Amino acid sequence: MKIARFLYGLRAAYGVVEGDRVRPLEGSIFREFGLLDETFPLSQVRLLPPVTPSKILAVAFNYRSHLHEMPSPSNPELFFKPPSALIGPEEAIVLPPGSERVDYEGELVAVIGRRARGVDPDEALDYVLGYTCGNDVSARDWQQGDLQWWRAKGCDTFAPLGPWIATDLDPTNLELRTRINGQEVQSTNTALLIHDVAHLISFASQVMTLEPGDLVFSGTPGTTAALQKGDVVEVEISGIGVLRNPVQGAT
Repeated sequence: MKIARFLYGLRAAYGVVEGDRVRPLEGSIFREFGLLDETFPLSQVRLLPPVTPSKILAVAFNYRSHLHEMPSPSNPELFFKPPSALIGPEEAIVLPPGSERVDYEGELVAVIGRRARGVDPDEALDYVLGYTCGNDVSARDWQQGDLQWWRAKGCDTFAPLGPWIATDLDPTNLELRTRINGQEVQSTNTALLIHDVAHLISFASQVMTLEPGDLVFSGTPGTTAALQKGDVVEVEISGIGVLRNPVQGAT
């Protein structure tokens, strides 16, 4: 099932994607819901970030291809991105004034489906509603020069998410690709994660309660590069779809 959050006119709703149409639902995607009779063409709705989380967790250095010569971390190196950084498909990533290098980071993102506190790794995926595509946009010069990553990772528009949530996927075997202007710049399989999604959720839940709708970004592979005004970034994950965002300069 693919669950989208969308805007139709002035109406925001959740719905289930059926081919090239979306069918609105009533109820909660985190409890019980039913499907309505009407459907809308996807081409006539605006897709929103698929959830409104209370918090966003992301992890650094979770593919060996991204470590270069650094040793693998024994525990997940988690950090926060603020919910205010979220944007949906086709919304613009805005390059902030003052930063000289902003990189893409295509990632698989887990969407928490029910409250998780102190869960074991072997049960952690039972707390996941589904998965979506994410882009952990990062101001590299600030990330390397600041003591904290709050602005490097937390600028407005630095957390593109979507296009929807796909349920019933195996997060240990998904193909991830990132393209800039149609050219592939990242390619991996989530089997290569150092700490898999279950481990990330379990580790985080030992110290904080994960609420329905919270997000866990699972890390990016390889070497990333700077975005330029006018670029178009696409993050594609098998079984989910394509998250597409243009890039614009500071306004």
